[in-house]
Amino acid sequence: VQLVESGGGLVQPGGSLRLSCAASGFTFRIYPMTWVRQAPGKGLEWVASINHDGAIIAYGDSVKGRFTISRDNARLYLEMNTLKPDDTAVYYCGKERPPDSWGQGTQVTVSS
Repeated sequence: VQLVESGGGLVQPGGSLRLSCAASGFTFRIYPMTWVRQAPGKGLEWVASINHDGAIIAYGDSVKGRFTISRDNARLYLEMNTLKPDDTAVYYCGKERPPDSWGQGTQVTVSS
């Protein structure tokens, strides 16, 4: 299993970012996928999950209405809008829910 996140960076409060996760080494289309994050000094927080065909989606309360999870044949995405400083974290994509494998993460920093 290989998961490679990208798209993180520094953004001002209220801004947007789109994270991407390239998946390989397993049959991506049959697995649920998940985004989790870890803020500085805190534990892992579940962000969003999507089932294998995109028909079932769930979000954590802290991101509901601002973030959108989606997927295509080989990538997982997280569209993040109206970003807040509290969204600052390393974001990881994971295979399954809860994840049994994840990538190296991508840093998102929300700051003015």
